[in-house]
Amino acid sequence: MLIAERLKALGYSVTTGVGRTGVVGLRDGARGSCVLVRADMDALPVEEANDVPYRSKHPGKMHACGHDGHVAIGLEVARRLHAAYLPGRVKFAFQPAEEVSDGAEAMIRDGVLDAPKVDAAFGIHLWNDLPAGTISVMPGPVMASVDQFEITIVGRGGHAAAPQQAIDPVLIASHLVTALQSLVSRRRNPFEEGVVSVTQINAGHAFNVIPERAELRGTVRTFGGKFYDEAPHLVEATAHGIAGTFGASAQVRYRRLSKPLVNDAKMAALMHDVAQEIVTPERVIDGIRTMGGEDMSYFLASVPGAFAFVGSAPPERKGAPHHSPTFDIDEDSLVVGAELVTRTVVRYLETTSR
Repeated sequence: MLIAERLKALGYSVTTGVGRTGVVGLRDGARGSCVLVRADMDALPVEEANDVPYRSKHPGKMHACGHDGHVAIGLEVARRLHAAYLPGRVKFAFQPAEEVSDGAEAMIRDGVLDAPKVDAAFGIHLWNDLPAGTISVMPGPVMASVDQFEITIVGRGGHAAAPQQAIDPVLIASHLVTALQSLVSRRRNPFEEGVVSVTQINAGHAFNVIPERAELRGTVRTFGGKFYDEAPHLVEATAHGIAGTFGASAQVRYRRLSKPLVNDAKMAALMHDVAQEIVTPERVIDGIRTMGGEDMSYFLASVPGAFAFVGSAPPERKGAPHHSPTFDIDEDSLVVGAELVTRTVVRYLETTSR
């Protein structure tokens, strides 16, 4: 693997197969704090539409969220730090499976935060909602939890011309979509952020047949709080209640995929100060948060740390959306990201060694 080979060539102790396919590089040495640098590296099932020399060579797969840039930044930070004097230790976690939200947990289960024990963690995300040459980092929740629900409505099939003989799961599913929206409008404190989206409905195979089943899938996003705690019960109770009203039944599967990503106040302040030195205070943008999720949240729930957005859109035009087939980055963002992470690691270790 390229990542492992590059790290070994730089003199890092390398462990592969962490969290199934993750790679960890450790620069041990001076006793003291150990800081983790995390870079996610998975792609997406998207067919790339960009006509560029570096377009994906794999049909139906592309780096549509900047993770290839995160790997490049991680390797460059490793190169910069390998020969420098550091009053502590640095560990690089090249993480798989962020897009399906189980890579960070898998690496943690395999001991990435141990031996040596990690004291702080930092990461970045290239961000096409901001122009290259800008950075955003702030304390508190900055990315949402990611929950997934799957609901099966079980009714009674029949002829479309005789609906009175059936229990129509398509009709029930339609009512359920509307009812689930009321969780945000009527069951959530308006001062707490929250999103409920039904993204898939599947039912039936013929135009003249009322099917027996209808299936719905969707997601709930929050920044924590009471609505985060109550969401699984609310979704389940709503599904059972609506289905029962029509004489049908509901089966509900609710999964927590990732927690809200919450930046530690002190670590965010440290990273914010470094960002101002790199791009000037005027180009450090405050208040950037998203209801998108990130399983870096599991690292930051275990150790203090911070996660920053590094602008990656071309300064003169709007960047292509993340997860789109035309996603691309301005490569100046790679330089900014590498400088931000490198200086943050050095600053943290210098601060904690005093």
